[in-house]
Amino acid sequence: MTISSSLNAGVAGLSSNATRLAAISDNIANSATYGYKRVEADFQSMVISSKGGSYSAGGVRSSTQRLIDERGSLVSTSNATDLAVRGRGMLPVALSSEVEVGNGASQMLLTTTGSFRTDAEGKLVTESGLVLLGWPANPDGSVPEFPRDTSDGLEPVQINVNQLTGEPTTQINLGVNLPATDTAAGSSGEAQPLSVEYFDNLGKSENILVDFTPTVPAAGSSNEWTMTITDSAQDHAVVGEYTLAFDDSRSSGGTLLGVTSTLGGAYDPGLGSIIVDVGGGPMEINIGTIGASNGITQLSDSFAPLSISKDGSPVGNMLAAEVDENGFVHASFDTGITRVIYQVPLVDLPNPNGMVAMDQQTYLPSPESGSFFLWDAGDGPTGDVVSFALEESATDVAGELTDMIQTQRAYSSNAKVIQTVDEMLQETTNIKR
Repeated sequence: MTISSSLNAGVAGLSSNATRLAAISDNIANSATYGYKRVEADFQSMVISSKGGSYSAGGVRSSTQRLIDERGSLVSTSNATDLAVRGRGMLPVALSSEVEVGNGASQMLLTTTGSFRTDAEGKLVTESGLVLLGWPANPDGSVPEFPRDTSDGLEPVQINVNQLTGEPTTQINLGVNLPATDTAAGSSGEAQPLSVEYFDNLGKSENILVDFTPTVPAAGSSNEWTMTITDSAQDHAVVGEYTLAFDDSRSSGGTLLGVTSTLGGAYDPGLGSIIVDVGGGPMEINIGTIGASNGITQLSDSFAPLSISKDGSPVGNMLAAEVDENGFVHASFDTGITRVIYQVPLVDLPNPNGMVAMDQQTYLPSPESGSFFLWDAGDGPTGDVVSFALEESATDVAGELTDMIQTQRAYSSNAKVIQTVDEMLQETTNIKR
């Protein structure tokens, strides 16, 4: 019985060390695989309780675990959509074969790095067929709220290069100085014109013409102007008319004192803005707050458009896309503007090593890994997203070769045990001849 248990223990030792060698060979084979997580083999002794003077060998049992929470070094690349996670968290991806079939939502897989490039449909896909997933942004670049404990809101990140897009203008900021001398008695009363371009809902260029006409008194200075706004989209129809009064005190000289509306939306003293209806809809025009010099002022003797700004953009072609550290996908257009089109969250779990390992360095959440949660990159426990980078394999070749030597010695020793047991059994059979 004791000799037989020794034989069984030797066989178990061979099997366990063969398992360890398989893990080592897998790690070395993937030492150049981006995002590879090494496998570690562990041994547990098996003890068979015995009474008396005899002892039975229980042998050994092996188990393996993939160390998904170990991270490799990051290396720089030249592709803007080469992505790697620096710190905790994983990128959500899906198999392109499932995405193309389109039978409901694709199963979410997780990975820590990937070299994504656009396919024929503009989706960001790796050479191995992994599609990057993200939340789509609104047309204005804001990302709506999505549920964080499910992958239902995620969809393939699609970048349509050469796609035409434009944004209508909804706000104009006027920073203009009006000449104080024009409101003095004896001045010509000539209007000061100002043309500001804006973009309508179809991306066409239109203009609002703002005429500043001074009120010329019989004596002294009125410090008053009439601001008339016309819209080119409506055949230069008048869409707003306002009376602007300016302060001439020592402390607030040249700033707005009051705004009276004759035509158009009322002046909002809190925001310092008026709203007029142009061809495409309401347009907010910021002229400055009462007593402040942040908008229209009346100083000196010169008319000076100091600061004219607006939102919106003309129609332009998408040129490229990049992912920032917070996971926002920014599209760049040839008009010089950028817009957020997707947000890629980072997925975190209580026990990453409990996930099920799949092909292509992807992992599937399981009951052992715990429930996942979708975080904004850089928020909560997660790290950030690094573009122009890939994560190297977590394999340490020198360490694996050292383990291989130890495994080889252990395997040879167990084989020697089996050989010794065989010789002892042979001696036993030779007792009777």
